[in-house]
Amino acid sequence: QVQVVESGGGSVQAGGSLRLSCAASGFTYNSYCMGWFRQAPGKGREGVAGIDSRGRTYYADSVKGRFTISKDNAKNTLYLQMNSLKPEDTAMYYCAAGACVGLILRPYTYKYWGQGTQVTVSS
Repeated sequence: QVQVVESGGGSVQAGGSLRLSCAASGFTYNSYCMGWFRQAPGKGREGVAGIDSRGRTYYADSVKGRFTISKDNAKNTLYLQMNSLKPEDTAMYYCAAGACVGLILRPYTYKYWGQGTQVTVSS
């Protein structure tokens, strides 16, 4: 049974940092693409960062230089380090896993999704 579980969200002031974690199980972790997405109220789901099976990383322009995606294959855990947070980063953040058959920052690439963790950045 596939499980994808996010943690680490919370509330922070602008300029602060948070680290999200995503524990995954039930699939061949090392061979999958993993991604972080976010969705703010009234908006569509946006690809934030992704990492493919070879460890190559991809970022949305809005977070480049501020966010870092990484994974620990031994722990089957994905991370998103978020620095210099802005109020516009406020959203529900989702972790996703998929078989790397599409564009890595597009939701359709991913089959498995977590329930999300809320990130709120105040000005």
